[in-house]
Amino acid sequence: MVRLLRRLLIGKPLHNQEMAQEKMPKWKALSIFSSDALSSVAYGPEQAILALVALPGLITYGYMIPVTLAILLVLITVAISYAQVAKANPGGGGSYAIARQNLGEMPALVAAGSVLADYVLTAAVSVSAGTAAIVSAFPALTGNEVILDVLVLFLVLMLVNLRGIRESSSVFVYPTYAFLLGIFVLLAIGCWQAFTQAVPLIPPQSLARQQLDWATLFIALRAFANGCSSMTGIEAIADSVPLFKKPAARNAVATTYLMAGILGTMLVGVSFLMLHFHIMPLQEVTALSQLSEEIFGRTWMYYYVQISTMIVLYLAANTAYNGLPVLLSIIARDGYMPRYLATRGERLTFSNGIILLTMAAVMLTIIYKGQTEDLISLYAIGVFISFTIAQVSMVVHWNRERGPNWLFRAALNGFGALATTIVVVIIGITKFLYGAWIIMLFIPFMIWVFKKIRFHYNNMAEQLHLPLEWLESGEMQFKLGKNHIVVPVASPTRVVFETLKYAKTLSADVIALHIATDEESAQKVICKWERWNPGVKLVTVYSPYRLVIQPLIDYVEALDKQKQPEDYITVLIPEFEPKKWWHRLLHNQTGWIIRTALILKKNVIVATIPYHLHK
Repeated sequence: MVRLLRRLLIGKPLHNQEMAQEKMPKWKALSIFSSDALSSVAYGPEQAILALVALPGLITYGYMIPVTLAILLVLITVAISYAQVAKANPGGGGSYAIARQNLGEMPALVAAGSVLADYVLTAAVSVSAGTAAIVSAFPALTGNEVILDVLVLFLVLMLVNLRGIRESSSVFVYPTYAFLLGIFVLLAIGCWQAFTQAVPLIPPQSLARQQLDWATLFIALRAFANGCSSMTGIEAIADSVPLFKKPAARNAVATTYLMAGILGTMLVGVSFLMLHFHIMPLQEVTALSQLSEEIFGRTWMYYYVQISTMIVLYLAANTAYNGLPVLLSIIARDGYMPRYLATRGERLTFSNGIILLTMAAVMLTIIYKGQTEDLISLYAIGVFISFTIAQVSMVVHWNRERGPNWLFRAALNGFGALATTIVVVIIGITKFLYGAWIIMLFIPFMIWVFKKIRFHYNNMAEQLHLPLEWLESGEMQFKLGKNHIVVPVASPTRVVFETLKYAKTLSADVIALHIATDEESAQKVICKWERWNPGVKLVTVYSPYRLVIQPLIDYVEALDKQKQPEDYITVLIPEFEPKKWWHRLLHNQTGWIIRTALILKKNVIVATIPYHLHK
């Protein structure tokens, strides 16, 4: 039943030779890897406006124009930089991989921690923003945001991605293009209305701004920091170059430029229309919802934009599902994350990374109650730290390679590094009290975790290494010893009989150990044992405090002290397996507890001998 359900939800296993079929062409990759960046126009400009009108006493709405232009400039710079990263590092891994090649371990780990935080926030923010979009259109859903978020993360994003890259891309590609169609129709009709109506393109109230001072500068910079959330997800393509069809690097570069062009156009267009219609933040209603209602009214086109926005914001989280598992697999291969994250699952996806991402995003969503504005406060600083590291790495790369036009390329990446460093400082200052401090603590914590994991793997490799000189000198000749077998016995039963029969095939030194909680029960077991006479010595240990596990451990430890260094101790645990799963609930789990307690003992081998019941 479980296997049938697994096949129904995830699908049949894929052969290794089918990996080539899982690669994506550019038109699919654009929707899969760019949905986060492209969908951010649904909340990026709104978050900028929200910061500008946060304080009623200050008139700062008019700073939206320079804020938008500054964001556009940074977007162009970052897009060019990540196109160069994809070209220089076709193996994927983005800022982490390129930093490890050119800057060393510590900058690479900083980039890894930053991108990890960014991807988890991408999943949480995108799903929360999608729910906000649909709640704006259907207010009756208010109050159920967290439940909707968790259901989407588990039942849609996790399950669909576990089915494989090809299937997830087929499911998610069309909603992304449906959203793009809706936004460009909105921009076209909105701009037509703006240029044909007898009203100013930008009304005076949208241009109103008081003279720049320290207070207004801080607010404008915070609006810029909020608006920079529109650039999250740009690194996803460079992280996932191996998932493109050949030539992978060239296709990834082309997709990066196409994504940046579409995003820049939508960002400028939506910001212009928000200024034209003087959109102000409203409780429980998104700015894009207000804009759609101004342009279309409550017609079917309004609902088309809202529903397609909801879907694409949900699917924007899929950028994280495609980018982070690949990145985790690369970090795991380097030994900084658990190695099982580098293993592909039955459907050729990094399924362990997908599950880990889902659990982290669900935890964040529950903690922050699905509030997009609160999650946005954590956003962007991590990704811009990784942007900066990537661009500094590229400067070192060009200086080392010194190919054609290397000086121009290095200067371009150097300018990008300077720009993104300024953004990091701005975000760190303006959002510090709003949650940026959490990410500033999270990144050093993750570096500590990375190093601890690598330290463990290094220690393990050192202890498991088989020196070649041992083999050459003959030091690895086996010195055979005895195998002392202990069989815990509660009472002579059929399962004990089968276990002793197996034990005798391993060694002649077999001991049946009975832990007696009182003398009366002990005598009954001894009498039964003598009548049966299996040819195995029964040792009885009295436990007046009715403990079973500890006396067994004490006996094994005493035996360990008496044996020779080359000897082994094997504990064979007789255990019956009920026919139905719920039957197990009717029995204690002593065998499992004994196995868990003994498995950590040195030179003690623990095995369970199952006896399957048929009724």
